[in-house]
Formats: sequence, structure tokens, C-alpha cells
Amino acid sequence: MNTTLLTSRWQRLPESLIRRLQAEKLGRYLRDVVLPFSAHYRELFRQRGLSAHSFRSLEDLSKLPFTSKADLTGSPAHPQRAKDFILIPDERILARRCSTVFQVLRRGRENVKRGFEAEFRPIFMTSTTGRSSEPIPFLFTGHDLANLAMAGRRLFEVCGGRRDFRMVNMFPYAPHLAYWQTHYGGIAFGALVVGTGGGKVMGTEGNLRLIRKLKPDVLIGMPTFTYHVLHQAAEEGLRWENLRRIVLGGEKVPDGMRSKLRRLAAETGSPEADVLVVYGFTEAKMAWAECPHRDGLQPSGYHLYPDLGIVEIIDPQTGEGVPVGQPGEIVFTPLDARGTVVLRYRTGDFIDGGLTYEPCPGCGRRIPRLVGRISRSAEIKEMWLDKVKGTLVDFNQLEHVLDDLSGLGAWQVELRKRHDDPLEVDELILHVQKTNASDGEQLVRDLNRRFAAETEIHPNRILFHTADEMRELQGVGRQLKEQKIVDHRPAAGQAPRPSSSAGTMASPSERQEVCSTENEKIEVAA
Repeated sequence: MNTTLLTSRWQRLPESLIRRLQAEKLGRYLRDVVLPFSAHYRELFRQRGLSAHSFRSLEDLSKLPFTSKADLTGSPAHPQRAKDFILIPDERILARRCSTVFQVLRRGRENVKRGFEAEFRPIFMTSTTGRSSEPIPFLFTGHDLANLAMAGRRLFEVCGGRRDFRMVNMFPYAPHLAYWQTHYGGIAFGALVVGTGGGKVMGTEGNLRLIRKLKPDVLIGMPTFTYHVLHQAAEEGLRWENLRRIVLGGEKVPDGMRSKLRRLAAETGSPEADVLVVYGFTEAKMAWAECPHRDGLQPSGYHLYPDLGIVEIIDPQTGEGVPVGQPGEIVFTPLDARGTVVLRYRTGDFIDGGLTYEPCPGCGRRIPRLVGRISRSAEIKEMWLDKVKGTLVDFNQLEHVLDDLSGLGAWQVELRKRHDDPLEVDELILHVQKTNASDGEQLVRDLNRRFAAETEIHPNRILFHTADEMRELQGVGRQLKEQKIVDHRPAAGQAPRPSSSAGTMASPSERQEVCSTENEKIEVAA
């Protein structure tokens, strides 16, 4: 509890004062940094008749339009649109500032020039993953990297880290936030953090070899890949008695996944390991973490840094702000970013517990927190089950249904068109791996019952696979993020895709029909 975050003045402030200080900092940030040097926001403010003085409270943020991924995505007419969001300083403006003149007199021209270069020159880049569109680059300056390191140090502190802990960073080695937040956070925190690059660099076996040698206190990585590593360790009878934390990011982590990871940690000799989740996104240039919490408490929520950014929760339909503690979409505005800057960024992430300023029940910190489950709007897909009537399937909720089911290990939902014909009806194929002690026929009944309760449909087929087959299906070691939901439905005019429900993974000769519903046959790979 004796941490830098706790000694920060923001830690001891009431909600009203936090919001007032954020509004004051926002005004200075707009006046001195964003409006002089951002082509996009300078023009937007001019069109709207706004200035930095238009924002005297956080309620005034409603005057500013939202920014979304579509605003940064290139088009034929403007292919480099993301460049308009990069802060490009004007030397003439900087030279005329009284603060610049004073610094030159005190520190000398060359030192001031180097300071401006560190503040504004891009030297590092991450990017969005590009699942639904082209990846969008986000540039960092030296100033941003210092903030990334500070946010990472705070994240380690919130997670209850200690400097004598040995940690393994299994996030994919790529220009994406998760790996680099962990890397820079570890350096700032002063702990040994060894990056493996995840499955694509060292594979599951390579990660296991390193973990056997290092005997880490903390595993950090993607939930699905971390599950595969721990599952393989348990199958091989490995012992990791000093594992204290499993820290996850990059994907949603349903309660069932937490339980599975705790069970696997116990099987490897660490029954007291905490499973903590980190939330972040490229556009924020930082991530936030849960703290360890006592048994029986709900997850503590993501501890925010109010001096580095403003989080709003809005009604996704109206765009209006919602009261504290109410569900809605997460919107983020930085207060100290350089490089690529987006204001009032609509994340498309929905949190069912909203924003709270109450003291954390786990650690006692009095800083804003995001609480509850986070889901993505893009993961609600329309499934036409016949040619007349369609059903909306919320895959956010479906992930919780599957991960929370006892007896079910790894899984993948595959969407196809019957006969790979774009004009045919949809099919949903569920690929699963059962745990050793579970009964296959009972698991099929449970899956059908849960699907019907949550989605009003049944899977067309349920196929069981070995752990190795599931790793291959999910792309462990090949994909940046393991594939838990795949859409193989061809668009009209496209050539049919080969079916993954045939061939070596689950050939017809290997299947056994175990039950049926009124219209759909359920098959299980023996």
C-alpha cells in the first residue's frame, strides 16, 4: 500500500475536486498543446466556434463532437487521414511564447530545442489490430513514452507487484499496446520482466521452458494463450509453486475463464494465485488494472489515472452522459498526450457497472474506477437462421456463457453458410475441448440448453477436439490474438471457402451422432 499512486494528491481528493482539476488541466492542454498543433482539432474548433476557454467544467465536453475510428480511417480522397491527428509543433508559435523565452534565458537555446524534440518528435509507434479495418498507427514521442512508463508503474503497483518479483510477459511481440505497456512499466517499476513474444515467437513449448527456468511470480499475457500454457503445464505435471499473479489483457475475461485459470494454477502448485485483468486500448496510449481482492468480492474494477485522462460514460444511443454508476459506452480524452491525439474518443466498449469514485473495496484507493463487465459492440453479429426471420446473437454474452460452463476447456465458435452458398442459411458450429473429468454427452446437453437460453438457437454441430487440435484451430502461435469467434461466411460472388468441419480436425468418419434437435443435428468428433 505504500506506493507512488497512493501518495499522489489525486489519491486523496473527492470527486468534485478531481473533476474540477481535470477541467482546469483540459483547458490548459487544449490551449497550449492541442489547438496550436493539431490540424484536425484546430479546424474542428474553428467550424464550431469553440476555443480552449469553452471548456470550464467536464460538463462542457458535450460541446465537442466525438472522435471515432472512422475519423482516423483513410479514404480514397484522404488516404492519410490519421496524420491530421498528429501534433506538429509550429516553431514560430513556440518561439513567441513567454515560457520559451524564459527557458532559453535560463537553460540555453540548444537545451530548449532538445526539450521540444523530446516533447513533440515521434520516435515510437503502436497501431490498432485492424480486425475490422486497416490498422491505424498511433505515434509516441519521448514525452508519451515517459507517460507510458509512469502508467505502467502505476499498473504494477495496483496489481500488488513487488520489485523482487520475477515476471514473464507473454503478450505478442508486435507494435500493439499490451506488450509495450508491460515492457516500459516493468522498467519504470524496477522488476525483472522477461518478454517471450507469446506464441508466435517462442511457441507454447518455448514459453514453458522459460517458465521452468525462471520460476516466475507473475505471468502476464492474453487470456486464451495463457490458458493454453497453463493447461499444457498441468498436463505435463509441471510444478510452479511460487506463482502469485496471473495478469491478463487484450481480450475479455469472463468469470469462467478466471475460474479455469485459478484451477490450473492450483494444479501446478499455486492455489493462491490471483487472476487480475488489465483494460487498455491503443487510442489511450495506456492501460489500467484491477487490484488483488479478497475471496468473495467481485473484481475490483480498473483503477484510472485522473491526471492523465478523462473517462466519460455515455448512452451509446443518444451520446448523452449517464450518471455515475450507470452502464454505458466508454469515451476517453487524454490530458497530457503528444504524438497522435484523439479527443472524446468513442471506444465502442460498453461497461455494465459504469464509472465510480467510491473507495475501492479491495485496496481502499480513492481514485476513479471502471467497474463491471466490458463488451464490444462489434461483436454482435446478425445470424439469419432461415430465409424469413433473423436473430441477433450477442457474442459478448455468449463468451461468458461458454467460459462459465464447468467441464468446458478451450472453444471456438465458427459461423458458416450451409454448403458455403452465400444465399443459404447460416450455420453455427461449436468446436470444444472438454476437461478430463467431464462427460461428453452431458456437456452437449448443457451447451444446447445454455445456447437456447441465451440466443434462442442451437448449434448446428458441436465438435470435440483434443488440446492440440484446439490450439491449431485458434491459431495459437500463428495469430496475434487467438481466434475464438471466426466468421467463414462467404459474401455473394465469392468462391466458397473450404470447411474446417471436415478434414483432419474432424473428418466425417471420426464423428459420432449423439443427439438431435427438431431441425439441427449435433455431431461430436470421437
